[in-house]
Order: sequence, then C-alpha cells, then structure tokens
Amino acid sequence: MATGTEPTDTESHSARGGVRTGTRAAIDAPHLRTDRWWLAPAVTAAGLLAFIVYSTWRAFADTDYYAAPYVSPFYSPCLAERCEPMRHGPNWEIFGSWWGISPAIIILIFPLGFRLTCYYYRKAYYRGFWASPPACAVAEPHKKYTGETRFPLILQNIHRYFFYAAIVVAGILTYDTVLSFRNERYEWGHMGLGTLVFLINIVLIWAYTISCHSCRHIVGGKLRHFSKHPVRYRMWQWVGKLNARHMQLAWASLVSVALADFYVYLVASGAFDDPRFF
Repeated sequence: MATGTEPTDTESHSARGGVRTGTRAAIDAPHLRTDRWWLAPAVTAAGLLAFIVYSTWRAFADTDYYAAPYVSPFYSPCLAERCEPMRHGPNWEIFGSWWGISPAIIILIFPLGFRLTCYYYRKAYYRGFWASPPACAVAEPHKKYTGETRFPLILQNIHRYFFYAAIVVAGILTYDTVLSFRNERYEWGHMGLGTLVFLINIVLIWAYTISCHSCRHIVGGKLRHFSKHPVRYRMWQWVGKLNARHMQLAWASLVSVALADFYVYLVASGAFDDPRFF
C-alpha cells in the first residue's frame, strides 16, 4: 500500500549519501522544523569562539599575569625558568632557559584537553562547528558518519586521563586561592576583591570537574550491588546531581576562569587597584 513516502528516483536519492539514502523516507526538504533551530548552535559557537580568541591572546601575551598575591589561572603552575618570581607561589622551573615562548602554553593543554573531550563540549562544538548534527531532527550535511571511531575524533577516548590532569590543576588553583588571602607584602589575614573572584572561580572549577561523566563512573561505575557500597552509592548520587547541571557548570566555569585571568591582568597592568575588604 502506498504511503506517499516511497522514493520516486531511488538511484538519485541514494547518491546523496548520509541520511538521504534509499532506505530512508524520500523527503526532499532538508528538515521539517520551522523554529529557529540554528540559534542555539550559533550562540554556542559564538561563545566558544569568544573564549578561544581571548584565551589565545592572554596565553601568548606572556605579561601581566602576576600581581601579588594573585596569579592568573592561565599561568599556574608556572613551569618555565623565565616566569615571574612568585613568593611561595606555583613556580616550578621544570623548563629551563631554552623555553622561549609564553609559559602558559605548557599548562593550558591540560585543562583545554579536558574541556575539548568533555561530553558536553563535544555536543557543543559538534553542533556549533561541525554540524554533526546542528540540531535535533536536522540532518547533518555529511555523506558519511563515522562517529568517534576514526582519527581525529577517536582521541576523545582519552577524556578520562585528562580528567586526572584536571584534578591536579584544580588542586593547584585551590592553592592559589589560599595564597590570595595575603596582601601585596605577602602578609596573611587579608582579603581583597581578587580573593572573592578566586573563590568563586575555584568553586565553579571544582563543581564542573567533579560533575564530569568520568568522575561519576569512577565513583559508582562497575558496582553490581549499591547496597554493599553505601558510601560510594551516596557519593555517586551527589555526583549525579551535579552531573545533571554539567552544561551550566561548564559555561559558568569557562566564564569564571576568563574573568579571574582578566582581573589579574587589570591589577598587574596597573589599570585597576585591588580593593581590600580587610
């Protein structure tokens, strides 16, 4: 019985590839959506591009990243010999005088790798940049879909290892936040506006990091009986609640880390004086 969806020209329909093969309904329209489905991926792409432009500028600037007691999260830990000296700060001179470019390039690869392989960010840039697919019920323009089984997307499988690196980086940024309770003379017991900025940033960084799907699997994965592991089960529930807000935490932490860096830049460049609460 005819349904009105039989292909009138199977051979030409199959030649299109992708979702427009002879085994699919012969609908000539690219999609049947009438809403502004393109708005979400466009906003996502604009937001990610803005962060990429800003972070690239700051990473290669190689200046105005330390104003006692604050150090930019883009430059912490500072692993090159050419770093500005930070008293009791994260100065680890692993790379000697031969390292000639910005020390931020050494460390940024780890949080960047963690975010690039994050499940939410995959969805964000798959839709925003690669149109794979650009939105639900909108066919992707590619003739063939291989998913994450081939290079370069197969590298997404190393996400769990970047998670371990992200934990280390978050720990170092926590140490930087503790150091922010000093004044410019390194005296303890002081708090400035920068301290508050760092506190908000580190809370969001930790919330985003532990809401990761890999963290959820590490905490409660491979358990056959939750009743035999009540502590891990409770932790798994806590991580699961954060995981439900993973998208919001991803954006909030992305904005907060950029703002923390920008705040340090303003103070270090002399454009802004850090107000002191006590």
